[in-house]
Amino acid sequence: MSAQFLHQITGSFSQPSGENPTVAMVEAAYRHHGLPWRYINCDVAPADLAAAVSGARAMGWVGFNCSMPHKVAVIQHLDGLAPSAQIIGAVNTVVRNAAGKWIGENTDGKGFVQALREVIDLPGKTALILGAGGAARAVAVELALAGVTRIDVVNRSATQGESLVSLINERTSAQAHFRAWDAVLQIPPGTGVLVNTTSVGLGAPDDELSIDWGSLHAGIVVADAIPNPPRTHLVRTAKAKGCITIDGLGILVNQGAIAFRLWTGVEANRGVMRWALERVLGLAG
Repeated sequence: MSAQFLHQITGSFSQPSGENPTVAMVEAAYRHHGLPWRYINCDVAPADLAAAVSGARAMGWVGFNCSMPHKVAVIQHLDGLAPSAQIIGAVNTVVRNAAGKWIGENTDGKGFVQALREVIDLPGKTALILGAGGAARAVAVELALAGVTRIDVVNRSATQGESLVSLINERTSAQAHFRAWDAVLQIPPGTGVLVNTTSVGLGAPDDELSIDWGSLHAGIVVADAIPNPPRTHLVRTAKAKGCITIDGLGILVNQGAIAFRLWTGVEANRGVMRWALERVLGLAG
């Protein structure tokens, strides 16, 4: 009878952690699926990461998420990496496998790709990625692994942008090209997927990317990484022009659902997870 009082534990290590809403959607999914599991949001300083990981091991955690600033540093404390996480060089989800080993995964790009696959056949397509930071690296690698043949990276910093292009060209079969974002951006003809991984629009729904909106045409799939607000200027403008749009809240749900499946083996109800996020973010009607 005592086993009913022992919860399986998952959680998140980050700093700062107080604004991370993942706990709300994951715990909602645990309740919905009748799982005696818990998700604990932990504020962990960089100097304490090794102790936190050791503590999670000692307490038998099933796994955990890693957010900034731990996505790279956590790798040295793990037993191995999934293939895409190895290419990306960063981890946001850790899973204890059947052998008791802790394996680093990266669901950032996987969440994007899962959302995109629901609306477009990716093999053979051309993608335009705005930004070249950690999220852009994850998205670019997963798009390449999903069969996208050309990836154009647009970024203000040439050093960062060219580094991402080199990674894609050297580690995947896709062909990548860098474009300096030093003027109003023209969306190239033939673009099938446009992905914004910059912070423009975060908490500011009217902030506008430097894009020639006349070059954005119907039929392009437009995905924005900004989860709050989900209806950014980019999403609203693209929808008005007849594009297929994917908002950041849906992508965040996908990332959480992938981690949920890796930990539990259960396909999470994404509707329940999105509703929980909308409620805690004050977006539910």
